[in-house]
Parts: sequence; C-alpha cells; structure tokens
Amino acid sequence: MARVISDECVACGTCEGECPVGAIAMGASHFEVNADTCVDCGACEAACPVGAISEA
Repeated sequence: MARVISDECVACGTCEGECPVGAIAMGASHFEVNADTCVDCGACEAACPVGAISEA
C-alpha cells in the first residue's frame, strides 16, 4: 500500500529527495505520491519534517 501526503505538506521537497524509486513529485499545491511507483518503504514518512506523510 502506497504512502499518502496530506494537505499539511509545506512543499519543502525533503520527501522527494528521500524516495528511492522517484515516486514523489510536486502536485498542484503540495507533493504527491505516485501509488503505482511507491514501494511503501517509509523513507519519505521518516524524512517529513511536519508529519504530513502516512500509510494509505
């Protein structure tokens, strides 16, 4: 199951750099996880400074 990024995201980009498979990209207002690419490793969740990433 892929991770999801909530509206609490401050668009800092930290998660994007931590994703080993490149599943995170900037969306319309905050970063988003591509569920088809995500391997559910949790690296992005651990790196998020505001706790905006969680399991779907």
